[in-house]
Amino acid sequence: MSKKFFIKTFGCQMNFNDSERIRGILRTLGYEPTDRWEEADLILLNTCTIREKPDQKVLTHLGEYKKIKEKNPNALIAVSGCLAQRAGWELVQKAPVIDIMFSSFNMHQLPELINQAQAGYKAIAILETPPEDEDKVWEYPVERDNPYCAYVTIIKGCDKDCTYCVVPRTRGRERSRPMESILEEVKRLVDDGVREIHLLGQNVTAWGKDLPKPIPFSELLYEVSKIEGVERIRFTTGHPIDLTDDIIEAMATIPQVCDALHLPFQAGSNRILELMDRKYTKEFYLELTQKLKEKVKGIALSTDIIVGFPTETEEDFEHTLDVVRKVRFEQIFSFKFSPRPGTPAKDMEPQVPDDVKIERMKRLLDLQKEISSELAQRYLKGTWEVLIEEKRGDDIYVGRTTTNKWATVKAKEDIIGKLVRVKVYKATPFNLDCELVEVVR
Repeated sequence: MSKKFFIKTFGCQMNFNDSERIRGILRTLGYEPTDRWEEADLILLNTCTIREKPDQKVLTHLGEYKKIKEKNPNALIAVSGCLAQRAGWELVQKAPVIDIMFSSFNMHQLPELINQAQAGYKAIAILETPPEDEDKVWEYPVERDNPYCAYVTIIKGCDKDCTYCVVPRTRGRERSRPMESILEEVKRLVDDGVREIHLLGQNVTAWGKDLPKPIPFSELLYEVSKIEGVERIRFTTGHPIDLTDDIIEAMATIPQVCDALHLPFQAGSNRILELMDRKYTKEFYLELTQKLKEKVKGIALSTDIIVGFPTETEEDFEHTLDVVRKVRFEQIFSFKFSPRPGTPAKDMEPQVPDDVKIERMKRLLDLQKEISSELAQRYLKGTWEVLIEEKRGDDIYVGRTTTNKWATVKAKEDIIGKLVRVKVYKATPFNLDCELVEVVR
C-alpha cells in the first residue's frame, strides 16, 4: 500500500511552483497525493514569511496537524520555504512536532531528509547559502494542477535590498538558471500538452545577468517563443529598474507574449521610495508605465502597494493614490506594512498606527474598485481570445484572456484546453461572462 502526502502552500507563485516540484519528488518516492491531511503519512507546509500573518497561520496549522501523530505515530510533518529558512531551529522550538525542515535552497535533498526522519532523527537542513548541487532540483519531474498552463522558475533569489523585505535572506542572492535547462523544461511541458508558459522569479527580468556569459532576459523570451507549441508567454515578477527597453520591445513584437504585466511600485512618495531603497522615483515609474502603454497596445497592468510604511504621512499616501489614478491598474495587491525580523524598516520610527493603515487601505481599495469597474467595460467591445483552463458544470468553461482576465464561457462543445474567441456580454472587475464566437485552435 503506497504512502500518502498532503501539501499546504502559502505565499507567492514561486512557492506554488516549488510545491509542484516537491509533489514530483514525492511521486518518485512512491507517495500518492491526498486532499485530506488526516490520512497522510507526510504532511508538508510550504511557507511564506513576507508578512507576519502567514507566520501565524503556519503555527496554527502545525497545532492542528500534530493530532495526526495520535493515530499514526510514524506520520511525518515537514516545513519548507521562506519561513523555514528565516526561522530555522527557532520554529522547531515553537513547534517540536516538526520532523523535517528545508528551504527552497535544498528541495532536492528531501528524499534524504525523509530517510533521516524515518530513522528517528530531526531532519533539519537549513543552509546559510545555496549548495553547489542546487541545480539538481531541475532533474525531478513537476506535478502540475493545471494541464494547460505551467510555471517555469528561471531565476532564484534577489539582489535588491528593499528595506522591508526578507527575500534576499530567505531566497538568497540572484542565481539564474541556465537557458538550456529552461528551454528543455519548456519543450517537455509543451510535449505534455501545456500551451501557456509562465516564467517565474523573485526578480524575473534580472535573469541572465549573473550567468558566466551574461544574456539579456529579452533573448530568453525570443528563444522560448521559438519552441513549437508555445501559445502564450507570461512572466512574474520584475523590478521596475530591470524592465529595460529591449524587454518592452520583445513584449511588443513577440506574438506569444501576453499583453499583461505585474510591475510593483510599492509607494508613490519619493521620500518613502528612498526609505524603501527601491532605487527609482515616482516620475521614473510613471514614465515607464507610459512607455509600456505606448509600445504594448491595450496592456493590462497590475501592481503591489504597501500602505503605512514607517513615517508615511498623509501627503506621502496621496502620492500613492496619484500613481493609481494616473496608471489605472486593472488590479492591485495591497498590503498593510508588516515589520519583518532582521529588516531595516522594522526599526524605523515612527511606525504608522494600525487604525491609520486601515483607513488608508480603505481609501485605496475604494479608488481601485472604481478604476477596475471602469476598465472592465472595455471588454464589452470587440472579441477576445481566451485559453480555456477548466470545466465548471454543464456547458460552462473558464479561462483567461491575454490580459489575464478570468472569463466564463458557455459552450455546447468540449473546448477544454482550446484557444477560443469570445464576445463579452457582461464585464465586472473580476470576471467576464462570454459567449463563444469560434474555436481558434
